[in-house]
Amino acid sequence: MDMLWTTLALLALTAFVARRHLKAATAGMGGAGGRACPRCRATVPVEATTCPACGVSPQFYEMVTAPAVSGDDTGGRLHAMVRSDVCVGCATCADACPEPGALTVRNKLAVVDPALCTGHQECTAACPVGAIVLSAGASVHRVEVPDLGVDFQTNLPGLYIVGELGGRGLIKNAINEGKLAIEHIAEGAGANATGPVLGAGHYDVVIVGSGPAGLSAALEAHRRGLRYQVLEQGTLADTVRKYPRHKLLFAEPLSIPLYGDLWVADSSKESLLTVWETIVAKTGLHLRTGERVEQVVPSGDRYRIVSTSHECHARCVVLAMGRRGTPRTLGVPGEDQAKVVYDVAEMEEFAGRRVLVVGGGDSAIESALGLSNQAGTTVHLSYRGKDFGKARERNRHRIEAAVAAGKVTLLLQSQVREIRPDRVVLEIDGETSILPNDDVVVRIGGDAPYTFLQHLGVRIVQKDVPLAPDTERAG
Repeated sequence: MDMLWTTLALLALTAFVARRHLKAATAGMGGAGGRACPRCRATVPVEATTCPACGVSPQFYEMVTAPAVSGDDTGGRLHAMVRSDVCVGCATCADACPEPGALTVRNKLAVVDPALCTGHQECTAACPVGAIVLSAGASVHRVEVPDLGVDFQTNLPGLYIVGELGGRGLIKNAINEGKLAIEHIAEGAGANATGPVLGAGHYDVVIVGSGPAGLSAALEAHRRGLRYQVLEQGTLADTVRKYPRHKLLFAEPLSIPLYGDLWVADSSKESLLTVWETIVAKTGLHLRTGERVEQVVPSGDRYRIVSTSHECHARCVVLAMGRRGTPRTLGVPGEDQAKVVYDVAEMEEFAGRRVLVVGGGDSAIESALGLSNQAGTTVHLSYRGKDFGKARERNRHRIEAAVAAGKVTLLLQSQVREIRPDRVVLEIDGETSILPNDDVVVRIGGDAPYTFLQHLGVRIVQKDVPLAPDTERAG
C-alpha cells in the first residue's frame, strides 16, 4: 500500500511540474493555440493575421524580434534568393541581371534559377525594396541592422528607425512602421504631446526622410496634433521618384496587412507620386525639401538636429531615410546645376546627348556601359586613377571592350575642375581640357547611413532572417 501511495504521489508531482513547464513555455506565445502580440502581449490566435486587441500584425515585427547572432556564415556558393514577402514584382532585378534566364518574373514575383545564377550581385543592388539577397544557405539570410525594440526605438531613448533603414524593404512595411513609431511617441513613451508649449524651432518629433515611412509618420503626427517637422535631403519620395518611368509598383504581397494611413495600391510610379503629392498639399504636411540632415546630437532630454540650412530641436527623432546613403559630391563650381545627377534611373533619357560619367568603381563603369548603348549618346568616363583596380574583373573586361569598340572614351588620371552649362573643364595629366557636354553623372560612392548611425551611438547587430520560398505567392 505504501508503494501505491508513493507511486501516486510521484505521478501527481510529475503532472504538476509538467503543467507548470507547459504553462511557462506557452506564456511567451500567448497561451495554447496562440502567440503573444509583440506590441500589447494579447493572445493572437494561430489562424489570425492581426492582433484582436490592438489591430497590428505580428508580421510587422519579424525583424525587430529576430534574435541577434554572431559568427560567420557557413560555406557554400553564394546565389541570389528572393524574399516572397518583400518582392513587389517590378522586374528591375531581371533587367539588371547579366545572366540570361537566371532571373525571371512570374505571377508578380521574381524567381531565381539557381543553375544559371552566378552571384553577380547586380540584382541585389538594383532591387528597389531589398527583396533580393545573396545566400550560401537555403533558408536564412544574415543581415546587419539597427537593434530596435518592438516600438522601433533604438538603444538611444527617443531615437526611432523605420522603413528600409531598419532592414525591411517594401512600401507596405515602411508605411506600417512609420505609423507605429509615431503612435508610440504620441502615447507618451517619447515626446509628450500635452507637455509644455514649445518655442520656435522646437518640436515633439523631427522626421528625417519623406519616403513612404516618413510620409506615413508625418500623417500620423499631423493627425494626432504633434508638433513635427519633416526634413528631406532631396525631393518628396526621392527614392520612388528615381524608379524607371511608368514602372508598375505592386501593393504586394497581400499577406501583409496595411496598417498605416498613407495610400498605396498597384499603380505606376507617376500615379503613386501624384497621389502622395496631393496628400501633402491638401493636409499641409510640414515638409522641408533640400535639407540634408548632417547632425543629430543628444542635448539633455531632447535632440539637436542640424541640416543644410536649418537647425531645430526635438524630443524625438524618427529616421526614415532609407539605406542608400548620401551620394558623395565633387565639390567643384557648377555642380549644383540640374545637368548633374548622382544616379541613373532611365538610360534612354540620355539618348543623343553628350554625357560625362565620373568615377572608377563598378557603378560608374556600369553607368557608362548602359549609357553607351543608347542611340546617338556620346560617353566619356573620367577617373582620377591609373586603372580600375577597385572594379570587378568582369566589369573591367566589359569597359575595355567598349573602349576598344569606340563606344566609350576613357579619360584616366583626370579630374573635373568646373562644370559649365554646355561644357566641362577637366585636368588631364596636369593640363586643362575643355569637353563639350550636356550631362554629368557622378558615381563616386556615398556616405552610408550606417556610418551615421554608429557615429550617433546606435547599436548595430547581425540577425538571421528566414527566407520565404519564392513559390509561396499565388498568382
